[in-house]
Amino acid sequence: MKSMQVSGKIKLINDTQTFGASGFRKRELVVTTDEQYPQMLLIEFVQDKVDLLDNYKVGQDVTVSINLRGREWINPEGVAKYFNSITGWRIEASAAAAPQAEAPASFETTSIAQNEEPDDLPF
Repeated sequence: MKSMQVSGKIKLINDTQTFGASGFRKRELVVTTDEQYPQMLLIEFVQDKVDLLDNYKVGQDVTVSINLRGREWINPEGVAKYFNSITGWRIEASAAAAPQAEAPASFETTSIAQNEEPDDLPF
């Protein structure tokens, strides 16, 4: 299966959960996509990948590399049920966020320069 990416803003980062004697670890991230109809996608990070979320916070724009997973479960009545999950394996701050962060600083510099110019005028 081909790997995919999801971009959006972090809505939620849950604490790491540990399950069973094997110590299986899982951490959930919710990303709200930036589209006409925004989607809130639950993305699971498992085992050593849970630590990737330590450096991110709610409100941050990110791009997450994901894999789609699906499994079958036969219920006690013998009926097959199917479940899907989205598993993250890499997360990066969105490249689009960096220029926006720099814009206010350059705007302030321009504003200060414009405010100083009237003082240099001879009247």
